[in-house]
Amino acid sequence: MKLFLLTLLTSATVAAVAQEVTSPDGRLQVQVQTGATTTYRVTYNGKTVLQPSPVGLMADYADLASNLKLVKADIDTVRNSYDMDRTKSAHSDYLATRLRCQLKNPEGWPIDIVFQVSDNNVAFRYELSKHPKKESGSVRVMQEKTSFCFDDTHTTAFVCPQSDPMIGWKRTKPSYEENYVYDAPLSSRSQYGHGWTFPCLFHQTETTGSGKKAKTQDYWIQISETGVDSRYCASHLSDYTDGRYTIAFPMPEENNGNGTVEPAFALPGATPWRTITVADNLAPIVETTVMYDVVEPRFETQNTYKFGRGTWSWILWQDNSICYEDQVKYIDLAAAMGYEYVLVDNWWDVQIGRKENPVKGHTIEDVIRYAHQKGVDVFLWYSSSGYWNDIVQGPINRMDNSIGRKREMRWMKEQGVKGIKVDFFGGDKQETMRLYEEILSDADDYGLMVIFHGCTLPRGWERMYPNYVGSEAVLASENIYFESRFCEKEAQNTATHPFIRNAVGAMEFGGCFMNRYMDRNNNRRHQRLTTDVFELATTVLFQNPIQNFALAPNNLAELNVREGREAGPAPQVCMDYLKSVPTTWDETLFLDGYPGKRVALARRHGNQWYVAAINAESAPYVLTLDLSRLSGINPAKIQLYSGGNTPVVSTPKVKKNKLTISIAQNDGIVIVAEANGINNRMKL
Repeated sequence: MKLFLLTLLTSATVAAVAQEVTSPDGRLQVQVQTGATTTYRVTYNGKTVLQPSPVGLMADYADLASNLKLVKADIDTVRNSYDMDRTKSAHSDYLATRLRCQLKNPEGWPIDIVFQVSDNNVAFRYELSKHPKKESGSVRVMQEKTSFCFDDTHTTAFVCPQSDPMIGWKRTKPSYEENYVYDAPLSSRSQYGHGWTFPCLFHQTETTGSGKKAKTQDYWIQISETGVDSRYCASHLSDYTDGRYTIAFPMPEENNGNGTVEPAFALPGATPWRTITVADNLAPIVETTVMYDVVEPRFETQNTYKFGRGTWSWILWQDNSICYEDQVKYIDLAAAMGYEYVLVDNWWDVQIGRKENPVKGHTIEDVIRYAHQKGVDVFLWYSSSGYWNDIVQGPINRMDNSIGRKREMRWMKEQGVKGIKVDFFGGDKQETMRLYEEILSDADDYGLMVIFHGCTLPRGWERMYPNYVGSEAVLASENIYFESRFCEKEAQNTATHPFIRNAVGAMEFGGCFMNRYMDRNNNRRHQRLTTDVFELATTVLFQNPIQNFALAPNNLAELNVREGREAGPAPQVCMDYLKSVPTTWDETLFLDGYPGKRVALARRHGNQWYVAAINAESAPYVLTLDLSRLSGINPAKIQLYSGGNTPVVSTPKVKKNKLTISIAQNDGIVIVAEANGINNRMKL
């Protein structure tokens, strides 16, 4: 009897006391409290950055959010070291403290909430298992109660709205291609009323003291998700309502109404990870690897994939360039630049033709053969080819079903094609996530890398899928081509993506224009407003293992047409730089900046550091670089690319490891510096 009473008292005490888990460095803490509603609270250096926020979910068989009882709480340590060859960092040593809260609802249905807290990062998910006495083999998640509650009087948001479904060109949205809002009040309603796409960045300020003694402290919080695969849908944040954001599932109309909104999986099983990155400066936001730290590879590969640069005719020469003659010109450009790839975009099946239907005596097999003779490999474009939009660009009806897909991939392997770019997906439903995974899995069987376009945000996919090499999911370079208003915003967007979109996953932007005008002949349509050196900086600021640059054959033969200047010799400084810039990185360091205004980053490839900075504001950006932060740097071997539209390379004078540079609006700089004593992990 005494033992039974002691057990009851112990259980009651455990349930009543908040469970706490702290990061290894002691600065980040999560506190979980059970009751009528189970909540978590996040503090950083003693400052509450997320107020108590409800968690839990509604399953088809039970309410797993209300009146949950804590059965057991365990705390342990998670250690994970791994190498990656396609992200912002070649190696990660993940150390986190894990809190597992085992809970059950009044009917005995179990749910575990697992929090992993590393330095600057929180990741949590729900793990569901079978009822000990009832028959249950699967779950349909009807709603997540997961929420994020802020002190909205001191918090602003940098967020991108989720669009209406089935709108835009050929009814292809949502595709994560909307305009960001900056420093917006949390009460701001999203453009379409559907909330905000991941990732979402928040800025909190706390002022202490008054008058001359007043001091303001910044806090930055980024919210996203990772580990989404065929077993769940992709999610986004709702609009801020009743003091909170909540996890929102896809809209019923997405995917042309096909597929369920609510995800389902077999028991036992788990949801994706919700991630929260917290810091008192922007460096941990830009440098975070939490989206890879908490996921595992979905399958092993027998293939070795080579990353690099590519040329791409469509971005400037558009649909009419998808012909044999123009593709030869772009293959020649790739060969002259020493690039690994050429991307042949839409309509190649009709405008170039296959062996069985040649066009003007040539076929796509001829294009591939010519590329190989020039030492260049090929990526081919495909439509996702489903019943979820009105796309007619070919090839269609190849990627949306396993029978046709495998037949096509077998043909590509026979031809020596190295990768595919698959475009125009239908939304974020679990059905669409399953299609992404099936394409990746089948492609790996045939040694093909995969780029996604017109698509969702990648969520840990670089680590999960060995042949995944990038996603668009951003207002990318094609918009700069299409409309002058995007040229006007190019600098602002470039100063945004390293902090938000590109901070959580590879971003296949397809930029770095050397043409001054958005035209094949470089003499009409709207004008690029950024400088040549600004464009060079984007090759470092934007991270993706396969970079298809917006170069054109004329860039090798003539100077970009400028007002008051005649065509002449090529800007050799730019072209020489673009021949050598890498696309894979050993480490990334945030140096300075503010989202949408300015940014300076350093990335290391082997024993070379690349530093890039750009300015989107009207006032000059006076940047002082502390070069001692770049390990092994040799100040005597620094090359500075500057000069705007008259680019020059120079060796600047460095005093006490400090270098101060002034950057005008729409301009940038690039520094290439040799590092001594650094292990060369990467190969171009």
